[in-house]
Amino acid sequence: MKLYRPATVLVGVAFVLLGGVARLLEPSTVYEDSTRIINQGAIGEDVKYFDSTVTVTRMRFAKTFAEDSGESKQVRTEGIFVAVEYDAVRGKTDPGTNNAMLAADDGTVYRPVTEVIEQGISFTEPGFARSGALVFEVNPSDVVGLTLQVHTFGAFTVLTEDLAIDLGVPDEEIAERSIEQAEPQYVIPDSVTRVA
Repeated sequence: MKLYRPATVLVGVAFVLLGGVARLLEPSTVYEDSTRIINQGAIGEDVKYFDSTVTVTRMRFAKTFAEDSGESKQVRTEGIFVAVEYDAVRGKTDPGTNNAMLAADDGTVYRPVTEVIEQGISFTEPGFARSGALVFEVNPSDVVGLTLQVHTFGAFTVLTEDLAIDLGVPDEEIAERSIEQAEPQYVIPDSVTRVA
């Protein structure tokens, strides 16, 4: 059995230590994914998403929701429904497929209950805008600090962009007031496509 020379071992250890020190000097690459950019905004702001824009136009609380105002049955909950209405204007390039979720301050994540209808932000053809809505079932104690997060599915070597849009519930008092004033029923609006 052949042993490695001490110089070879020392060079290997030096490279391992140098790599560890380099990672400690730049912690953002350790704790965050360097292939993703997170664009942040708030309700009413146009937030860049690749060369497209997304605007959350309204957030509403409701005790029940229905897919249309006709004969569709109401969906009820022990919690509260949070409806997020948005406008998505597509640029020249296709932003690809995405998933939307609501994240609370404590890290709890909620997926849309309308996944059969929509599970993310939908874009139309270049130069056109599309309005849509996502409905989430949320625990009333998690309403403070809700953020709409849109996660893009990207290839391994492609720089992707995600969205984080603050829904404007900064403290417990506003959260309680919003829940008390929740609408009895939210009807999901029809999606509208128009020229941007």
